[in-house]
Amino acid sequence: MSDYRDVNRANWDERAPVHAASAGYDLAAFARDPAHLSDTVTFDRPLLGDLGGLRGIHLQCHIGTDTVSLARLGASMTGLDFSPASLAEARKLSESAGNPVDFVESDVYGAPGVLGNGAFDLVYTGIGAIGWLPDIRRWARVVATLLKPGGRLFIREGHPVLWSLQDGRDDDLLVLEYPYFEHEEPLIFNEEGTYVEADHTFVHTTTHSWNHGLGEIVTALLEAGMTITGLVEHDSVPWEALPGVMTRLPGGEWQVKDRPRRVPHTYTLQAVRTTVY
Repeated sequence: MSDYRDVNRANWDERAPVHAASAGYDLAAFARDPAHLSDTVTFDRPLLGDLGGLRGIHLQCHIGTDTVSLARLGASMTGLDFSPASLAEARKLSESAGNPVDFVESDVYGAPGVLGNGAFDLVYTGIGAIGWLPDIRRWARVVATLLKPGGRLFIREGHPVLWSLQDGRDDDLLVLEYPYFEHEEPLIFNEEGTYVEADHTFVHTTTHSWNHGLGEIVTALLEAGMTITGLVEHDSVPWEALPGVMTRLPGGEWQVKDRPRRVPHTYTLQAVRTTVY
């Protein structure tokens, strides 16, 4: 089997310019309005608190919309991604927005090797990121290694229950189809499109991904020397995760139409590094 990183990198390299040109990401708004923030960071803002003067690293930053948004909130930001095409778009965005961000190419597991240990006050990870990683405990060790003692992790992510649901059904049933817990072998998907509207015929359509249970994520962080300081589950998600059964809310979030309180859509988890190795 091909290395999952090579397979996924090819997919994200092809997605990057398509996403950058899409109305969904609306990169022009960053140049047009110096106060503009991504919808995701706008949602996160009440829990993020004051970022002024913090040195932050955004893991799996993609084309940089959230990274630039965090810089606009006062953090000195670095963005890390394994896709050179994504980073090229992120650098263009940073320049046009007028918010300097240092973008670094690496996969997550290699981050301490290129960024150093204990260099950051904030590790930020956004929606749809950790599912591309096979080992959540290794991820947690990377997070702890990057943070200064007292430094904070902020992650808002798709809930593992949401990732377990089957999409594309002809009815409105919510069916648990995929693993909730971490699994050794990847889930392999072959999808012709992407999550934004785009007039593009994709060539690299295969992806490898994994789910991670909420308890596994929390336990991994505790084992890595982190203290959990917050865990909030939300009934909305920033994209139409289940086409046909969701409705769009004001502000750009999406929610299951029928009894949305049945299903955790996303969660925000915060943790502080308390153990020094």
